[in-house]
Amino acid sequence: MDCKDPKCPIHGHLKTHGNEIEGVVVSDKAAKTVIVEHAYTTFLKKYERSLRKTSRIAAYAPLCMAVKTGDHVTIAATRRLSKTKAFVVTKISREES
Repeated sequence: MDCKDPKCPIHGHLKTHGNEIEGVVVSDKAAKTVIVEHAYTTFLKKYERSLRKTSRIAAYAPLCMAVKTGDHVTIAATRRLSKTKAFVVTKISREES
């Protein structure tokens, strides 16, 4: 597929930097945007226990990626693309069948 998207990190001119996060796509309803849920643990020093948390991150999804709900993806930090998007999908790790 020939990608003409200038915001595509592979075929376009968008540079990535900083964090790379792996997560699961939980929503793909918005145009060119996916919501990625990232699960992580944090340590509570007071109680000496680990706590599981999740965060939902809005990421730009280039058209050449064809990301769907349920896919395991890697997202990378980039310049601010809109009010809510500062990440872009760089790789689909595992597709949901």
